[in-house]
Formats: sequence, structure tokens, C-alpha cells
Amino acid sequence: MKTFEELFAELGEKIKRNDPESGTVKEFLKGKHFIGKKVIEEGGEVWMAAEYEGREKTAEEISQLLYHLQVMMYACDLSLDDVYRYL
Repeated sequence: MKTFEELFAELGEKIKRNDPESGTVKEFLKGKHFIGKKVIEEGGEVWMAAEYEGREKTAEEISQLLYHLQVMMYACDLSLDDVYRYL
């Protein structure tokens, strides 16, 4: 199990290494439009899981949404502090 901050650091390291086999790097290189579609898709899956699939599936879908949001943060050159400023 990892925290939001740990995941963000891990994704940053993967992007920095630019490993062509990394799913994170592949998504990052596809750009904001592709990542944005993933965010929208996962957001819908969170909603559907919350409505019909229970706590465990909802938690899983939220974790996937958070992952794609963090990839978008890197694509937009945003830090955690940039986002935390608005919480």
C-alpha cells in the first residue's frame, strides 16, 4: 500500500527514467488529450461502481482515477503543492 505522495513520487521517477516499457511513460507521452480521456473514463467508472458495485470496487476505481489524475499532473507540470493550494 502507498500514499498519494508516494505514488506521485513513483510516477515521477518512471517518467524521469523514460522507460519505453512503462505504462505510465506510454500514457504520459501520449499527452493531455489521451490522459484526459482516461480521467473521464475512470470518473464514470467511479460513479458506476459507487452506484452499483459496492465499496471494494468503488475504492479500486477511485485508485485508478487518482493514478490518471497524477499522470495528468505531470503532463501539466503541476506539483502536489500546486494542487494542495486549492484544497
